[in-house]
Amino acid sequence: MATWLKKAKPQEARRKDQEKVRRIVEELIADVEQRGDTAVREMSERFDQWSPENFRLTEEKIRQCIDGLDEQALNDIKFAQEQIRNFAQIQKDALQDVETETLPGVILGHKNIPVNSVGCYVPGGKYPMVASAHMSVVTAKVACVPKIVTCAPPFEGKPAPAIVAAQALAGANEIYVIGGVQAVTAMALGTESIQPVDMLVGPGNAYVAEAKRQLYGRVGIDLFAGPTETLVIADDTVDGEMCATDLLGQAEHGPTSPAILLTNSEKLARETMDEVERQLEILPTRANAEPAWRNYGQVIVAASYQEMREIADEIASEHVQVMTDRDDWFLSEMTNYGALFLGPRTNVSYGDKVIGTNHTLPTLQSARYTGGLWVGKFLKTCTYQKVLTDEASVKVGEYCSRLCALENFSGHKEQADLRVRRYTQQ
Repeated sequence: MATWLKKAKPQEARRKDQEKVRRIVEELIADVEQRGDTAVREMSERFDQWSPENFRLTEEKIRQCIDGLDEQALNDIKFAQEQIRNFAQIQKDALQDVETETLPGVILGHKNIPVNSVGCYVPGGKYPMVASAHMSVVTAKVACVPKIVTCAPPFEGKPAPAIVAAQALAGANEIYVIGGVQAVTAMALGTESIQPVDMLVGPGNAYVAEAKRQLYGRVGIDLFAGPTETLVIADDTVDGEMCATDLLGQAEHGPTSPAILLTNSEKLARETMDEVERQLEILPTRANAEPAWRNYGQVIVAASYQEMREIADEIASEHVQVMTDRDDWFLSEMTNYGALFLGPRTNVSYGDKVIGTNHTLPTLQSARYTGGLWVGKFLKTCTYQKVLTDEASVKVGEYCSRLCALENFSGHKEQADLRVRRYTQQ
């Protein structure tokens, strides 16, 4: 039976926080919908102290941002994008259009069709999240999305050069410097100066995530997102320093980011808790990591590897770092996770920034029913059918007629009966 050496903030308190966010976002979306560009500008001034002549960057300003980066930074961005592009292409190549004759004269098939336009949100008000530009724009480009629009907030009072460079190098068609709810709402619904898109993707803070949730249905989204989550599954093959580093490395995302240690070693659990306290004293991002750890961190000691696996699947964390003497067993047995990081040589930061897998992943236990952002999210798998012979239409039509009668759908039945009458050989 597992024991909790440290528990997180109760769910009820979290729900109250979310309800406050929901109400605020609802009002902001309604304002943008009613007043368009005027509302976007007012919100940008209010939340980001940002009101340029034009929110869309010109080619000249984009080039200035790119030229303002040193050669090493540009090369690093290009390297990361190459890894992400390569893996996205491998995923796309695994998706095939199909067409087959299922009965004599009956042809069924599907096509993978990219959505026509995507709005990619890149968070950057607190940290310039360059990697999020790679994850959304590069992947959409590999999927052959014709129009890719990006929005990112200003950083320190101006466009973040590295974000702009990453958006441009990844292939964005339109780049806007707008943040928050106003950005995703403008992309989703359109304003006088911004054309609406068909789909929104990309991570963001609680307000951006809630805006995407409320806009879903009017546009598509990649997934419902909450604060970054990390789960470290470890045994005594690793030490407290490595576990604490991997926990705090994700807790620094924000003060509500859960970081959980799940182990079968009480000794490792206590060593990790002590090491977290030591590292918090010197961590530059302590202002975010400490409240995340205090309020949302957990330490769980399980009785066996099997119990660790069961608890991990129940938690269904966004990121799962596995460092045990049986990492591949967890890979084969676990079913609920956003992404797995197997062994001490890899870590969540690699996945977040450069290794090639996508870092936009399911949170809030949605890993129970979905994976993360990938090239397939930008593709619609659309079916079609052809009936080539009279005999085939009659055969299918006779079955269809009887099945429609079972449901009392007379109009549906007549669609079938018409074909049976017309194509039956006299």
